[in-house]
Amino acid sequence: MNAIAYFEIQAADPEATVRFYEAIFNWRFSKDEHLPIPYWRIETSGIHGGLLQRPAETPPQQCGTNAFVCSIEVADIDATGAQIEAQGGIVALPKFAIPGVCWHAYYLDPAGNTFGIFQPDSKAG
Repeated sequence: MNAIAYFEIQAADPEATVRFYEAIFNWRFSKDEHLPIPYWRIETSGIHGGLLQRPAETPPQQCGTNAFVCSIEVADIDATGAQIEAQGGIVALPKFAIPGVCWHAYYLDPAGNTFGIFQPDSKAG
């Protein structure tokens, strides 16, 4: 059996987090009024996801990630990184090479969620 993958983003301020990801990745969000909690469905060019109010406090930034981390392919890692920072994102791990595969970096969104971006590049290294 093939497993279906789905991701969720949690945020203290869901509306602000929706605006952040719309601005960076052009994802489409639609609020699902049929659920018992405020919930937004996320449409990307690949995997689908959801966004909801964080049900518990986020761990402090110094303790690392307590969740799955999604990494998103981008055409230009430097330009996307600059856009992320301009929209209030924070560098968690600066750009590094995975030799012969890609450039990769990790960020925190304004809600404190860790996510990655990567730019395929067979000459990385």
